[in-house]
Amino acid sequence: MQDFIITVHQLNEYVRSLIARDPLLQQVKVRGEISNFKLHSSGHMYFSLKDEKARIQCVFFRQSNTGLKFIPKDGMRVLASGYVSIYTKDGQYQLYVNELQPDGIGELYLAFEALKRKLREEGLFDPGHKKPLPLLPSKIAVVTSNTGAAIRDIIKVARRRNKNIDILVIPVRVQGVEAPDQISKAIRYANTRSDIDLIIVGRGGGSIEELWAFNEEEVARAIWESNIPVISAVGHETDYTIADFVADVRAATPSVAAELAVPESIALQSQITGLRKALLEAILVNLNAKQHRLDVAGKSYIFKSPQLLLSQKIQLYDMLYQRFCSSVRSMLQKKSDLLEKHMTSLKALDPLNVLGRGFVYIVNAETGASIQSINSIKPSDRIRLCFKDGRADALIENLEVYQSCDNTKINNKR
Repeated sequence: MQDFIITVHQLNEYVRSLIARDPLLQQVKVRGEISNFKLHSSGHMYFSLKDEKARIQCVFFRQSNTGLKFIPKDGMRVLASGYVSIYTKDGQYQLYVNELQPDGIGELYLAFEALKRKLREEGLFDPGHKKPLPLLPSKIAVVTSNTGAAIRDIIKVARRRNKNIDILVIPVRVQGVEAPDQISKAIRYANTRSDIDLIIVGRGGGSIEELWAFNEEEVARAIWESNIPVISAVGHETDYTIADFVADVRAATPSVAAELAVPESIALQSQITGLRKALLEAILVNLNAKQHRLDVAGKSYIFKSPQLLLSQKIQLYDMLYQRFCSSVRSMLQKKSDLLEKHMTSLKALDPLNVLGRGFVYIVNAETGASIQSINSIKPSDRIRLCFKDGRADALIENLEVYQSCDNTKINNKR
């Protein structure tokens, strides 16, 4: 029998065509755990899916993963939908993914998004509500498990940065049904103490189910109601929980939380030394400037001959006094002239001056009312004639009324 020889490429293409004709492999859904995840600069995702016994290479092209609502990471359990084929260049069969979703957490993801939307609309994520971290906290409360790696990392980093920092560990469960209640109560307890300057809430990494306690509404509200600044440090850098959005500051990991919370004592000491040096230099510069001004002033001829300065001031005072007196006299003269002018006008209007020329004015002898018209009196009325130098009373015997200025009589007697 003659051997049938083909190339490697032909062999791989043949196997690929066989797989392509299998309908089961053209639409398959595989459950597994992601490992060796890589996001290429092109946007394509490469990773392996594995279980306890085997693994398969996967590729998730950019045109298929653009709508992905989460970031895949190693250790995440997922359901990958796609088709199986062979990459003929390497002769390796792999799963070409066109849809990826977290395994068993679809409902959790929906609940996460729903609560996130609700709390955002209520303003719990508002940056204006977030409190600044204290510059030099003396005591920090850490709400976490007292047996996990998170508390060890926080204490280790905090002590390394400042050995004098005081840490209060409030142990709680960080996963399970009891965790949300314990975490929220621990945050509220820390707020009852006057010696706590800062609160760190968190735990180490894990699956979304393990981190879920920090996605519960009661924990979010306890953080939001806290009067003490809160740092959220849940999981790894790529893990995000509701607590991260509500907290005053989010730390990528518990270790980063300790770095954010505790200033490095060596750096602070160096900063203080630098500030002290700058302050001393500023004081010396200021003193030198003042000394220079004093030296210049001391060399001035004024200070050498103070009598000259006094003489100049006396001369200036005399000149200003003369100007003042002259101004006052001028003003008084103007006022006196104006007063005399008004007096002359008043004298011209004085009725006594008119009486001096032979005129009198008449008033009712009983009432004293001025009589300006003959119609104001009648026969037998008593009147009073006022002269320049005295007065006389008279009795009206008869009246003559004139029609106009030509003194035409209209009634001789009345």
